[in-house]
Amino acid sequence: MGARSGRIKRLRPLRWLVGIGLAAVLASACQVLALRWVDPPRSMVMLAHRLDGGAVDVRWRDLDAIAPVLAMSVIAAEDQRFASHSGFDFAAIRSAVAEADGRPRGASTLSQQVAKNVFLWNGRSWLRKGLEAWYTVLVELIWPKRRILEVYLNVAEFGEDIYGAEAAAQRLFGKPASALTAAEAARLAAVLPSPRRWSARSPGPYVQRRSAWIQRQVRQLGGEAYLRDCCGR
Repeated sequence: MGARSGRIKRLRPLRWLVGIGLAAVLASACQVLALRWVDPPRSMVMLAHRLDGGAVDVRWRDLDAIAPVLAMSVIAAEDQRFASHSGFDFAAIRSAVAEADGRPRGASTLSQQVAKNVFLWNGRSWLRKGLEAWYTVLVELIWPKRRILEVYLNVAEFGEDIYGAEAAAQRLFGKPASALTAAEAARLAAVLPSPRRWSARSPGPYVQRRSAWIQRQVRQLGGEAYLRDCCGR
């Protein structure tokens, strides 16, 4: 009897840990499921920026109210296998592809960027990377590609205090996101790796070169035909 009681006491912390783990899994799944239909008013990155004393200009627009050429420019610049991968671009991770000007291109997919921007805090810890991978899996399982692209275009940072396609179009070009030209869309996509360092409104030589490359990539990917096949638009 005493030995059995001792085993039960030893197992009790393990049961608590399992229970906590299952609750966390369920909570995160419910969180992602809700945002399949509910537009997030702010991302975690935006909230962190506000806590640091920064301003946040974000104006949500559905995907149909954003110029298709911007969606394609972002895909061309950030994640050309968006339509075919399941959240992780293992080919990009293995080869560490270099961009046209020799700068290394990051291997994070749009799905990974949505996961870390919407749900997680800033940082580079192993815990955060693990949670990013978990949320990426959930996002890909629960959201269609169209929703992933829509959320990305509304939470991506395009400049100091500027988040999302509509705020970027209005602040930088004085027009709605639906009216962006191919050149303007390419410039917005070109600054995504470092939007506080580079300017879409007053592009320097690097942004100009990268914008031209993005426009070529959009044509090679098939333009709006790619979007129709991928996201039904």
